[in-house]
Amino acid sequence: MTNPTTASFPETSSQIVELLSQLRGSAEKKQLQIISEQVNTSPVGLEVLMEFLKEEPLSPPSLSAGLAYQTLYQANIPTTQEFLQTHFPAGIVPLRSEMGIDYAELQQKLAQQDFLVADTLTLEKLCQLGGSTALGRKWLYFSEVEKFPITDLQTINTLWLVHSLGKFGFSVQREIWLSLGKNWDKFWPKIGWKTGSNWTRYPNEFIWDLSAPKGHLPLSNQLRGVRVFSSLLSHPAWSVKAE
Repeated sequence: MTNPTTASFPETSSQIVELLSQLRGSAEKKQLQIISEQVNTSPVGLEVLMEFLKEEPLSPPSLSAGLAYQTLYQANIPTTQEFLQTHFPAGIVPLRSEMGIDYAELQQKLAQQDFLVADTLTLEKLCQLGGSTALGRKWLYFSEVEKFPITDLQTINTLWLVHSLGKFGFSVQREIWLSLGKNWDKFWPKIGWKTGSNWTRYPNEFIWDLSAPKGHLPLSNQLRGVRVFSSLLSHPAWSVKAE
């Protein structure tokens, strides 16, 4: 995309080319650093992000693509709005569902970094996956979790992962859980759900931003019981590559 405003300034075009070259040739960790530190919400920075997203593979989207998308989304100016509406009308993460469930609002809240509302929506969507009875009671049995469609669980997880710089999501929690030998007593304090003998109280004691410990969200402890959470973290969705 060539911006007529920047095209008349060779030094600006050269900045865009240089930043794009850095992004293309860097590993994801470095890309995140470049986007966070060098690419800002100036016209040049936004132009770089739009060009980057147009050529970045998005199946599934990388954390770098997620950060680029969020930066453009939160800029909330006509140029970025038009770009996102044209190229990503449903968001950066493909909202696949085997049950016809709509994840658009969840993606929107995560893009806005409204993690509290996103967490509430996540539980609602999980209960939808559990069926009408689970949706009515607003919590799940482990046997319902075991039957979750792989596609839907991966969609929810990818939304959290991509919109949190890889900090939140079921797969992140699973990785921590496995690294601790599936020891729940070590797991709860590690992700900030327990301090000493005291459980973190919902919602005010939880941290609803990226300063939270890794794996802090979403709050699957609200699903009632270790058996339910164990079923979630042991689901076959984590053994199959997400599309």
